[in-house]
Amino acid sequence: MKNDPVLFGQVSRFVGSLAQCSELGIKPVLAASNVLTLELPYSQSIIGNPDTGVIHGGAITTLMDTASGSVVICGLDEFELCPTLDLRVDYMHAAEPGKPVFAKATCYKITKNIIFTRCIAYQDSDEEPVAQCVATFMRIGAEATPLSFRQMVMGAQSGGGKGTNSGAKSAAKSGTEQKGQE
Repeated sequence: MKNDPVLFGQVSRFVGSLAQCSELGIKPVLAASNVLTLELPYSQSIIGNPDTGVIHGGAITTLMDTASGSVVICGLDEFELCPTLDLRVDYMHAAEPGKPVFAKATCYKITKNIIFTRCIAYQDSDEEPVAQCVATFMRIGAEATPLSFRQMVMGAQSGGGKGTNSGAKSAAKSGTEQKGQE
C-alpha cells in the first residue's frame, strides 16, 4: 500500500500533538484511504517487567487506541475530533523485548454518529498479532472541533476545510457507510 502524502501529513500533525505519543515516541509509518499504521519504538520507558524487558500492556493499548482514533482522519472528508466510545483489546501473546510494535488500523464503517475501527498490533508480521482490538468513536462534528486545532491538523493549505483527498475518501466511505444504521 502506498502512503497518501496529504493524509500522512494530517496524521503526523495530529499524532504529534498528543502528549502521550510524544512521550512514547509513537509515530506514523503509513496513512492511506481508511488505513493507518503507527510505530511504537522499543524503549526503557515502556518496559512492564524489568527482569524480562517485556513491554507493558498499557503502552500497547495506548498505541492501538491512538491508531484506531487516528485512522478516522483517513476515512473522513473533514477532520473532526472523535472521542473513544468503546475499545476492546484481546492480547494474543507478549511482545518480544527489543523490537518495535506496529499498529495497523482500518476504518471499516462510518455512520452519521459512529465510526467503527479494527486494529492489530504486531512486530514482525501482521499475520502474527501481539494484540487486536475493535473500537467505536463518537462523531461530534467538525463544527464542534476548535478551528485552530482543525487547521493545524488539516494543514495551512486547507484552511481547516475539506482535505485535498476528499474525493478518494468519499469514494471509500460510500462503500462502507450504511445509511439508517447507527
